[in-house]
Amino acid sequence: MTISDNIIISVIVPAHNEEKYVERCINSIKQAASRVKCGVETIIVCNRCTDRTAELALANGARVVTDESRCIATVRNAGINAARGKVIVTIDCDNRMTEDTLREILGMLNSGKYIGGGAPLRFERYSAALWINDIICRLGFKLTGLYCSIFWARKSDFDAIGGFIEKKAGEDIATAKALRAYGRKKGKKYGCLRNNHLINSTRKYNDMGDWLYFKLIFKNAGALIKAAFGDRSGYDKLMDEMFYDYNK
Repeated sequence: MTISDNIIISVIVPAHNEEKYVERCINSIKQAASRVKCGVETIIVCNRCTDRTAELALANGARVVTDESRCIATVRNAGINAARGKVIVTIDCDNRMTEDTLREILGMLNSGKYIGGGAPLRFERYSAALWINDIICRLGFKLTGLYCSIFWARKSDFDAIGGFIEKKAGEDIATAKALRAYGRKKGKKYGCLRNNHLINSTRKYNDMGDWLYFKLIFKNAGALIKAAFGDRSGYDKLMDEMFYDYNK
């Protein structure tokens, strides 16, 4: 039996022009895969890539699929639809997972207590501003229980909720809510990894300053308020600038 016959875990990695980061992300997955006794495939979902992301992904043993959507949830769903594994794990291409991430995920799912869940995040470097960001994230996760960062669940359960909720932004929280609600119906909890975490990239902070998101909130307060009342034009433009056209 070859490893491709025994694929249990499919790691879905959306990527938009990520040639600088795709190899290190894949290497972190390979390290985590070496700690489990089952097949693991990495699927890089190339989204409007014009660089060497696909070439480097293939050279490092990943599968490559393409999706041209300007919606990260749709991009992730393209990877899930192509997956051969029974367990789905998602991670963004500029981030990394710690070495026992996949083993802990399998342990939690095999316990029968969890429908799926997320992971804590830790920045790859810290400053005063990033510590404040970190604390806000920890408080938000703790208060809501909707841990995101790395998503994990059985493919059958992702399929049951229709995959990632296809919103241009906020899809992570919406999907966590849907997965948690589905889990409650099955008597299971939405969980969070305890011993492993996401290593969160600071590239946007490196490019635009560590107080980036605080400045954006202040600068775009009007657009955010309008979005809350249904006018998303300014908000969608901001999302394009910060996510869908970043790395263009």
